[in-house]
Amino acid sequence: MEDRPPDATPVDFERSLAELEALVARLEQGDLPLDDALKSFERGVALTRQCQGALKAAQQKVEILLNHGGSSAPEAFAESAEAAEATDD
Repeated sequence: MEDRPPDATPVDFERSLAELEALVARLEQGDLPLDDALKSFERGVALTRQCQGALKAAQQKVEILLNHGGSSAPEAFAESAEAAEATDD
């Protein structure tokens, strides 16, 4: 997976997180050559940013849903005068 531009398809959070976890495990072993370790680290930083972006977007959606749902109280159904006349015919 490569770093994606902002207008690309949405990040698959679970796939990115799994790849990040695998990179961390490889880095923790400590047996990678320096060049490979640096490339893995760079990829890990990119994956971290992708995951943070996906989490932030999800958090914003939840906040919007909670704010929209929390501010609107249920209202009693009030039939409009036009609709009442139409059903009387």
